[in-house]
Amino acid sequence: MTIRFEREGAVAILTLDRPEVRNALDFETSAELIAAWQTFRDDSALRVAILTGAGDRAFCAGADLRGVGEFYRSLTSSERLRRAEQEPGLGGITRNLSVDKPIIAAVNGHCLAGGLEIALACDLRIASENATFGLPEVTRGIIPGAGGTQRLPRLIGPERALDLILTGRRIDAREAERIGLIGRVVSFDSLREEAIALASQIAENGPLAVCAAKDAVWRGLDLTLAAGLRLEQLVAEPVRQSEDAQEGPRAFLEKRKPEFKGR
Repeated sequence: MTIRFEREGAVAILTLDRPEVRNALDFETSAELIAAWQTFRDDSALRVAILTGAGDRAFCAGADLRGVGEFYRSLTSSERLRRAEQEPGLGGITRNLSVDKPIIAAVNGHCLAGGLEIALACDLRIASENATFGLPEVTRGIIPGAGGTQRLPRLIGPERALDLILTGRRIDAREAERIGLIGRVVSFDSLREEAIALASQIAENGPLAVCAAKDAVWRGLDLTLAAGLRLEQLVAEPVRQSEDAQEGPRAFLEKRKPEFKGR
């Protein structure tokens, strides 16, 4: 197995476990990761996921060029486009695999190429001090093809994104934090603890509300403000009618911790 799947209460921890190749994704690892996302998505007891990499050298170096790269080069253009439209992308969540629950990337070491694109597909990102980030595809004569050209500009703005995409240069964790690529920098030794603490804090909240809020944010980015405000109400209304929405105010008035059931 090249994906470790652990449970910490309501938190799922998915670890890419190929440190000898900087946790690069071959076909086996990618298939296991897709299955792990589906398990997390479909298990109502799990509310938040953390994705990280084994060892201290890399979060993920992207696709394993020795296998995956050669395979894709063997396909025709139409075959590549068909796969892109119908099958889950690199790491599953980059394309054609929807997970409505929050996902946190806990980045240790190199986060490059497809590895960064997978991190960009997560909802939140924290990194250790030794983390480095980059999209070096143009230095290999290709472009980021797992969402990098689309998600990075939305996250940090087009000029900063183009700087990284067109040069292929790498940046350290502090610069990544400064430009808004990641939310916070922590020590390597505390990365797992910090990620679990963040995930646990989210998991304590109403799961229907958390998922609806995530949905409203991501879908609203492509809308005008007026359309986004309408979307917000459409997403919020089913949550307002839930049992959790009754439990939250009741627990507040009774000065106790709410017991959300996700219904």
